[in-house]
Amino acid sequence: MALTDYQQLSLTRRDNGVLLITLNRPEKYNAADEGMHAELANIWKDVAADPETRVAVITGAGKAFSAGGDLAMVERMAGDYGRVSHMLDEMSDLVYNMINCDKPIVSAINGVAVGAGAVAALLADVAIIAEDAKIGDGHVKLGVAAGDHAAIIWPLLAGTAKAKYYLMTGEMIDGIEAERIGMVAKALPREEVLDEALRVADVLATGAQQAIRLTKRALNNWLRNAGPIFDQSAAYEMLTFLGPDVVEGYTALREKRTPQFPSAR
Repeated sequence: MALTDYQQLSLTRRDNGVLLITLNRPEKYNAADEGMHAELANIWKDVAADPETRVAVITGAGKAFSAGGDLAMVERMAGDYGRVSHMLDEMSDLVYNMINCDKPIVSAINGVAVGAGAVAALLADVAIIAEDAKIGDGHVKLGVAAGDHAAIIWPLLAGTAKAKYYLMTGEMIDGIEAERIGMVAKALPREEVLDEALRVADVLATGAQQAIRLTKRALNNWLRNAGPIFDQSAAYEMLTFLGPDVVEGYTALREKRTPQFPSAR
């Protein structure tokens, strides 16, 4: 795709080669449907190939960064082998395209970030979060294994003990706690988050480009080494989309009640 072809990501060029990417479904709290998920997977290849971009900043329109996967998309996926297989490929593209993008990525986490939103938020090279924002991976509460990005990055950021706790319980973390345990670089008042992310982007965009990019490439070998862990977790997530628990999970979400998973009866 060309950078002009994106529909659910709003792209704004700023000084010094900084590209601001805004998740732009504010009426849905930037929840990712099939279209947005595909765009999130593809944008990082286009950022890497774009000669005018030195640094990308990603944020959300409105009150949220991203409320994760659109519930209607989750319902369409459940039990559908073709959709699940496609999502496995696209999920891998999203994670590996972010890891392999040679240009720095900064996330301005201005509100809640879960699911695909948490992928973009936490796989960014520098993550800056609002103190009152909530971030988490709620896959187990939906009845599916924690896939996406969680197994590849959470243990590196917060350690295995914290990663196991939050990924196996599905509890959310506020911005202050996320900074305390090492999930993000900085936690700031909400109104300062985007300005600080753009300031950091300008620092990176006006620095020694090869030195910065090669530093990122070397550091991301930690993530590449964990690639098999991600691949397994992604496959497990998609496997559980074919089971009965996810049906109860999305039904309970829609009905705003506590799920009664078949596997726990």
